[in-house]
Amino acid sequence: MSKEAPNNKLPRHTSFGWLIAVLGGQMANGLDSRLKEIGLHIGLWPTLFALWEEEGLTQTELAHRCQTAHYTTTRVLDSLEKLDLVERRAHPTSRRAFQIFLTEKGRSLEAEGTSRANECNQEFLSALTPEENDELHKLVAKIIKQS
Repeated sequence: MSKEAPNNKLPRHTSFGWLIAVLGGQMANGLDSRLKEIGLHIGLWPTLFALWEEEGLTQTELAHRCQTAHYTTTRVLDSLEKLDLVERRAHPTSRRAFQIFLTEKGRSLEAEGTSRANECNQEFLSALTPEENDELHKLVAKIIKQS
């Protein structure tokens, strides 16, 4: 008597994780190609984006906001410093921490960088109605919030 194994297959086209990973990869590639036109790349984007929202963050705060490992944030900040886009300044109350600030050059890229990100978002969301776009944002934000 043979026992049949249960069908535990999950076709990729019905896997939410797979679909999100594919979409994320495609969007990252689209944004990366746009960013390269202004001398940046996708690896620098989360940190710059966070600093355009708020400067003076510590490396730990940046790692948390960008959802990256501390060592990754260190490497990104080193790259951004070499490009003269950010500077580390001594923290006023902690001898071990530094605050991260944009340079003039780093600030000057915000309008063009965010414009290119908006173009990328619009390109990928163009198949949706404005209502579907709003609903998609709400649903994804809801999923992220519960994790």
